Amino acid sequence: MDRISWDQYFMAQSHLLSLRSTCPRLMVGATIVRDKRIIAGGYNGSVSGEAHCLDDGCMVVDNHCIRTIHAEINALLQCSKFGVPTEGSELYVTHFPCVHCSKSIIQAGIQRVYYAKEYKNDPYAEQIFQAAGVDLIAVELDEAILDRKYQDKLNLTVSLLKELEKTDVSEDVLQDLLQQTRSIYTKS
Repeated sequence: MDRISWDQYFMAQSHLLSLRSTCPRLMVGATIVRDKRIIAGGYNGSVSGEAHCLDDGCMVVDNHCIRTIHAEINALLQCSKFGVPTEGSELYVTHFPCVHCSKSIIQAGIQRVYYAKEYKNDPYAEQIFQAAGVDLIAVELDEAILDRKYQDKLNLTVSLLKELEKTDVSEDVLQDLLQQTRSIYTKS
């Protein structure tokens, strides 16, 4: 069995962290790594002990939720809280960082930012990363690699659809099921 790359491993950790997000607008996860070891992780959500956007709704001001602390900041604050240095580390994040997070990432001494998805990339964020010598690296994560039964599930689904074709299921129903299958098993 082939092992996944380090980049995919750490990006998968960030995707897993994003599942803890309490933001209904965008679920983001971030993992800080130094010397191939995870030193912190964060997801976007409310201040500890406060209401979450999932429960009470977002507090949007100028198109930004002021209730939410971004994943990157939560990971950096975790390092600060426990006295873990970030100088020379790397950050794996599910979405390209906003300008405010970008400034904090630079100030924390992070050398590389790996991101899975473009997200409202601000030209100024890209400019200050470049000026600071922070490498920006896109890492595509094929989430199917996280599911060891993915190919078995796909094969079973195809077999079931072929068997359905042999029955008196209407063409419309069959086409709808095929479309649903494609949307599940192909990248969006």
